[in-house]
This record gives sequence, structure tokens and C-alpha cells, in this order.
Amino acid sequence: MEKHIYNEQTGIGYTLQGDYYLPDLALHSEGELPIGLWGQRHLRYIKQQKKLLYTNLLTSGKLNIYLADIDRQAEDMFSRLVQQMAECEGITETLKAQDQTAWVCQMNNILNRAAEIVYAYLICA
Repeated sequence: MEKHIYNEQTGIGYTLQGDYYLPDLALHSEGELPIGLWGQRHLRYIKQQKKLLYTNLLTSGKLNIYLADIDRQAEDMFSRLVQQMAECEGITETLKAQDQTAWVCQMNNILNRAAEIVYAYLICA
């Protein structure tokens, strides 16, 4: 029996492994982009809730690029929301200099609200 065969119709090669011919399949190599917190949260969400999307992205070799893009979008949205909320509520450096405890409390409140918005609109969408 031949060690390697090639099927012209499907364009897939096969290698003999024991008594069986197994297809020579490999995932596309994709650039390893850094995935931050938001990308990891979205990955966990699609693994649990959107299994078909996860499988399609994984097998097409686009998972890493997709997660890096979601991470970038989420980080941009989070930063923009924090800045806009702080401006609307009058949280300034003056308040920080006058009353640090109040500033920290208000900023933590804003950070938590912004994180919830990003989570609802991008991560679990």
C-alpha cells in the first residue's frame, strides 16, 4: 500500500497510518496577536454560548484575529465611556486634589458601569 495518496476530486492528500488513510489537514497559520482581558472574556462566551461561531473561526484560522479585533474595540469603547462619564459627572483633577477618597469612589463607580456596558454590548453580543 502506498504511504501517501492524493484525491484529485477533493484536493486532499492522505497518509497511511496503520491500516487507515487519514487526511492531511492543517489549520491555517495566523499571526499571533495579543489578546487582552476583553478578548479572553469574549472567547469564553463564544466557547460556551456560540459553539458554531467558535468552531467556524477556529477551523478557518481567523479566531486570533477576530478576538484581537474584539479586544481592541472593547478597550476603545471602555476608554471612551469612562472619559465621557467622568466629564458628564464633573469628575476632574481638581476633585482628585481636594478629596481623593470621593474621587476614587466616583471613578470606581464609573469604571464598573463602563465595564458592564462593554460586556453587554460587545462581549455577550
